[in-house]
Amino acid sequence: RAAEWQLDQPAWSGRLRITARGSTAFIRLEDKTSGELFAQAPVEQFPGIAVESVTDSSRYFVIRIEDENGRRAFIGVGFVDRGDAFDFNVALQDHFKWVRQQSELARQDQDQGPKLDLGFKEGQTIKLNIANMKKKEGAAGNTRPRPAGPGGLTLLPPPPGGKGCGERPPSLPGPARLPGTPITDSVLSWPQPSAPAADAWGDFAKASG
Repeated sequence: RAAEWQLDQPAWSGRLRITARGSTAFIRLEDKTSGELFAQAPVEQFPGIAVESVTDSSRYFVIRIEDENGRRAFIGVGFVDRGDAFDFNVALQDHFKWVRQQSELARQDQDQGPKLDLGFKEGQTIKLNIANMKKKEGAAGNTRPRPAGPGGLTLLPPPPGGKGCGERPPSLPGPARLPGTPITDSVLSWPQPSAPAADAWGDFAKASG
């Protein structure tokens, strides 16, 4: 109980700081002018025996101080302002909350097993043989052979929207048939030259004697 202490005549007055090293928090009582350490209380667990609240006030606590030789003593500390006492509690709670989170993460890593290290070690090299790599089919365009035409010629595909070159051209219109004039199917009949008359050479024969 803080009421049993000599609050009007404290044995020491100064400033209080909380630091941490690893999972351990340290309550440091220092001179408010020079910063010289008066006493220090290592806290490995909170709530715990290292820091306890009194039963009759929220501004006073009992802490367990420890020197370099391992000697311990319990002393009472108090804050003039209630807000400072609240900050003191919150600082210790936040530290050990972080400690629990780190422990949980480490336990999860152990449950998942060792992580696979895919990084290169110092001086490690790899060799790639790219001479035998083949292009994937279709990567450089359509590689299917085109059909060959007669004589080994390659037939080009028909233009889009047009007719193919293999289609039969439309039939030409037949010859015009005049009324009463017979025409053969494939060859037109041209007029034949008439044979020379029998007397065409008559004058020549007479002239030559």
